[in-house]
Amino acid sequence: MSVWNPDNIRDVAESVGIGSLSDEVLQALSSDVEYRLSQVLEEAFKIMRHSKRTTLYTQDISLALRVLDVEPLYGYESTRPLRFGEASIGPGQPLFYVEDEEVDFEKLINAPLPKVPREMSLTSHWLAVEGVQPSIPQNPTAADSRNQDLIPKGPGANPNLAAISGNDNVTVKPQVKHVLSKELQLYFQKICKALLDEANDEYRVAALASLRSDPGLHQLVPYFVQFVAEKVTHNLKDLFVLHQIMQLASAMLDNESLFVDPYVGALVPPILTCLLSPYIGSSSSSPNRSEHYALRDLAASLIGHIAKKYAQSSHALKPRLVNSCLKTFLNPLKPFSVHYGAIIGLQASGGREVVRVGIVPNLKEYGKLLQEAIEQDLPTKTDAEMVLGALVGVLSGLEDEEVPLVNGYSSGNVEELRGKLDEKVGELIGERVMALGRPRLVQAILEAR
Repeated sequence: MSVWNPDNIRDVAESVGIGSLSDEVLQALSSDVEYRLSQVLEEAFKIMRHSKRTTLYTQDISLALRVLDVEPLYGYESTRPLRFGEASIGPGQPLFYVEDEEVDFEKLINAPLPKVPREMSLTSHWLAVEGVQPSIPQNPTAADSRNQDLIPKGPGANPNLAAISGNDNVTVKPQVKHVLSKELQLYFQKICKALLDEANDEYRVAALASLRSDPGLHQLVPYFVQFVAEKVTHNLKDLFVLHQIMQLASAMLDNESLFVDPYVGALVPPILTCLLSPYIGSSSSSPNRSEHYALRDLAASLIGHIAKKYAQSSHALKPRLVNSCLKTFLNPLKPFSVHYGAIIGLQASGGREVVRVGIVPNLKEYGKLLQEAIEQDLPTKTDAEMVLGALVGVLSGLEDEEVPLVNGYSSGNVEELRGKLDEKVGELIGERVMALGRPRLVQAILEAR
């Protein structure tokens, strides 16, 4: 016999238009309803126990219905207690119902609007690099971990929820700040001051030596990278500052204890500026012309060092360096001093193959530009001579090995070689190359694409 009252089944059947049901059908339906209810309650109790609770909520019933693929009940929630009212439909027949809350629309309309919550924002940063957490503002430090117990807890701990609820005393925790030890802060200040001290060579040498060998400077790497970019940007006319900044970058790259890979992208632009910028130094006629070209030579060596050391970790690094230098070299509107930096930069970043493919095919037309500046004794004649010397220097790298020669050339027709070379690279550059007396070099230039 079913525990469920068959009269309830009959009442439901009459409400949907079924007038008469036999006792056998009522009994079968009562047994089925009892089984379905026990199945729903069993699933609801499972959900309650998995939630580590001893009280059954209406939400558990809704989730049990979803598990059994049954349409859930609507209009019930467990965020507030239900209030039941009682009504009488006859003697001894009470009826219980859920009381609906009465809402005064006038008070609801005139109530102040809640405060707008703070907008959510997303940023990306390095959580860990090779197992080491970078000391950046987004990452917590040991001091912040110890202060976790001081963070407010409770209903007002979340500023967004507090703003929605209309709480005026909204407190927002500030961003985690990068905490450097006093020793590192003092070290950074002393290094920067010593590098820019023009009157004390001993301090500058000691500072650079410390940067090359000190293994405990991991936290200062982003600060030194930012310092390099800032000083190059604001001191393009000061050759001394630029030279010292390039020495600083060289010392950082030479320090095997520093992990500079994540910062190479930020370190390359200031070095390229010193290599390819037309605004370095006060003017082209300045007496410190040798320092001007020495700075470009130093920048080119740094570019070559970066291209060799970090090409594996960044596959796009080397092509970007070569493209920047080649684009500058092929621009005839750039001054010769910039072309000088582009030529030595191409050799440093790409090696022989880039010289063979990128420079040699363009030498005939470029030689005309140099010859015009040299023969007409233009103000840029000295710069053109420097570029010519740089071109001969990078072309010399195409020769694999020297051969013992007699009077410059061991065999062959010199005039024939000279004609082919002039046709390949132009008369001016061909004359300089022939003057070296190295037939293997001439052959390597002639075989270049």
